Amino acid sequence: MHLALLGCGLMGGSFALAALRSGLVTKVTGYSVPQHSAEHFLQQGVIHQMATSAAAAVQKADVVLIATPVAAIPVVLQQIAPALPQHCLIMDVGSTKRSVQRAAKKILGAHARFFVPTHPIAGKEQAGHAEPRATLYQDKTVVLCPDADTDSHALALAHQLWQHAGARTTELSAAAHDRGLAAVSHLPHLVAFAYMDALLNQPDHTALLDLGGPGFRDFSRIAGCEASIWRDILIDNQDEVLPLLNAVRQSLDHLEALITQSQPDVLEPVLQRASQARIHWKKEKNNV
Repeated sequence: MHLALLGCGLMGGSFALAALRSGLVTKVTGYSVPQHSAEHFLQQGVIHQMATSAAAAVQKADVVLIATPVAAIPVVLQQIAPALPQHCLIMDVGSTKRSVQRAAKKILGAHARFFVPTHPIAGKEQAGHAEPRATLYQDKTVVLCPDADTDSHALALAHQLWQHAGARTTELSAAAHDRGLAAVSHLPHLVAFAYMDALLNQPDHTALLDLGGPGFRDFSRIAGCEASIWRDILIDNQDEVLPLLNAVRQSLDHLEALITQSQPDVLEPVLQRASQARIHWKKEKNNV
């Protein structure tokens, strides 16, 4: 098959390499803004040719992967809609799914049934450039978000492509995805950003950061993610993130009251419940 890769970064490039290694894809055309990202991929053999536009990239494609930030996806859909071949599968790798699904239905028209909103739960924590690798999705979860109108053959192909990349695929509605990811990804990132912001507002923050150890490292790690990407995710999924943020605020208020009132016998069970839940999750997920 012929893959059109729109967005030449870690996520898209790793998918392209895995698809090529699997043999399901034999040709990759890339397009990216800025152009030098596609030029780099061409030099590294991640793509076989560069296109001059998103529309030109998809003209002969069997599969299109949109690997851009969430906010850019509607623009890309507008650009490629007139040039899509019949029955061409389209996927994205965005961290929110409802807005992407709505945009596809509005922009792609009849071709929207060949669009499978996709979220590979993989990547990197640090902001900045990272080279793609064919093993990025090995043993990672990839969530597919079809709806009642999704073409069954397109959905089956999406499963096949990601599974051949080494991933475990699962299906959720776009709404269930956005609710779940708000709880286990979007909110933790927001809290980590808020914590670092509060720390930096302290007059002695340099001295405080010098004392950082394993606890600081583990808690603050995801605050090192790309700010522009998370700006878009948090705004896009705010109706799910903000109620959960309010729940965290209430929990903090409760813990603050227990500390202020010096109630160790009441405070400890609250901390213990959280501790045991995290330990159980770690064992179930076989994480470190």
